[in-house]
Amino acid sequence: MTKKQEIIITILSSAAILLTLLLSSRLWFRLDLTEGKLYTISQASRSLARDIPDQIKISYFLSEKLQQLYPEPGEIIDLIREYVTYSRGKIRFTVRDPAKDGVEDEMQRLGIYPRQIQSIDHNEATITSVYSGILIEYVDKIDVIPFVFSLETLEYDLTSRIRTMVSGKIREIGIIAADSAKTLDRNYRNLSGILKNSGYRLREIYQNELINSEIPDGLSEIIVIGGVDTLNDEAVYSIDRYIQNGGKAFFILENFTPSTESGSLELRPLEQTAAENGGLLALLSSYGVEVRRALVLDKSCLTITYQSASAGGSPVIRLIRYPFWVSVTRGGGNPVHPITSTFAGLDLFWPNPLDLHDVEGIEAVPLLFSTKDAWLMTRDFTINPERAFQFNLEEGATRGEKILGVALSGRFPPYSLKGGEIPPSLQPSQAAGRPAPSSATPPSGGESPATPPAVLTAEKPGAESRIVVIGNNEFVNDEYLDSERNLSFFLSAADWLANDDDIISIRSRAYGVNRLDKIIDADKKYAAMTFSRVLNTVVIPAAVLIFAVIFALKRRKKTRQ
Repeated sequence: MTKKQEIIITILSSAAILLTLLLSSRLWFRLDLTEGKLYTISQASRSLARDIPDQIKISYFLSEKLQQLYPEPGEIIDLIREYVTYSRGKIRFTVRDPAKDGVEDEMQRLGIYPRQIQSIDHNEATITSVYSGILIEYVDKIDVIPFVFSLETLEYDLTSRIRTMVSGKIREIGIIAADSAKTLDRNYRNLSGILKNSGYRLREIYQNELINSEIPDGLSEIIVIGGVDTLNDEAVYSIDRYIQNGGKAFFILENFTPSTESGSLELRPLEQTAAENGGLLALLSSYGVEVRRALVLDKSCLTITYQSASAGGSPVIRLIRYPFWVSVTRGGGNPVHPITSTFAGLDLFWPNPLDLHDVEGIEAVPLLFSTKDAWLMTRDFTINPERAFQFNLEEGATRGEKILGVALSGRFPPYSLKGGEIPPSLQPSQAAGRPAPSSATPPSGGESPATPPAVLTAEKPGAESRIVVIGNNEFVNDEYLDSERNLSFFLSAADWLANDDDIISIRSRAYGVNRLDKIIDADKKYAAMTFSRVLNTVVIPAAVLIFAVIFALKRRKKTRQ
């Protein structure tokens, strides 16, 4: 080969490499070997372009310092670039440094605030303020993700926000915090924050609103927390009327409430004194769900720490497996339902079992199950760890799998009072012109009949609707909702009620919390741990040593030969 040929080949090779690099920014692929394809956007996100009439602009405001220190910003940029690739030009994407572009004041007006991180430079620890927020712009609408630092829920956040902006449909949830001892601001702030970060707007609904006005039909769904002992007949009728009009509802309630007023942990049964005709429990019963006045205990449970006194009177910290704090494992979720199709688990605290009975026009699907080693406490409700010997008194008679959560869909029958008559307080003339829910009321809009029937029956249900029922409201309390498993289940249920089934599939691909909770029996778990310890510290090192000795002997033999 001549020198001239070498120069030509070198130039052509360099040009080919340069063109390949330029083309790779547009034509590229990524081999994703992670479980659940965490680094590949789903079909729901890929098909967004079909529903976007105008261009969407996504701006990622990223501090250069953060990008230099951590790999996560690069992963975020790659994921958003996949949106651009599949958008057919409908999505534009830019990365900007607020400090370099001088837009920090504008960022804070939009709700994108910096976070402080610690970095070490020349053996010196410094605190640096960094940005990692996303701004989405569509026509005259904007939405922001204030701070993002992982891929865990990024695709869900982007796709749900883009879809909401394009459709113009506001995803607003009404929250009825009806527990007599708790308030939304004091006890459910985590729940509010989770929903807001997921793109939902929240509207708190008070009991007097339920009595004096109707629940707005425009709400995507309502979440009813508690209320067994507080919601009266008028409030229950308002909830039923909302469901009759096609509204979706998430009932999170229980028959008991834990208390430490006496100085020790005890359970107080809730008395249904607010409603003469049964209240929320009777309403759910008319839909086919019975929330039993019993507690579920399970060998699959959490460990609690509590303080007791020794024989000498000194304080002692104890750890025990507490069967009232039920840990629902992955196998405890219904694999065929969208909410629990990729169920990671759930923690419930003093849950009530649910029973189902058939109601025409309603499909009832159990969502959550205890293990087969669960049992019930139906009397003498003792939950104090100091009296653990009383926990198993009914185990032999009640052992078996229990239903802990259900999903219902279909046309729900109107709620009937005992005796079938509408109370005077609920007559149209007495309730600000608001008729009690009945089969004669149109499901959405239209004129109401001049004279509502005096007897409400279940013969003519209302519009298609969906309901989720969990017999435990402690799992959404601030004290417990920091559990990633509870968070994931709660949002999946909220999305299913909002009819976003494909959105659920995106969230279910997010990182799960992989607890080692497959083995429930204590003896089997100890045996598995012992086997793992021996395998890793004895068997494997010994195998390596034996292999090395055999190899050395063979090599010596070959050398002699």
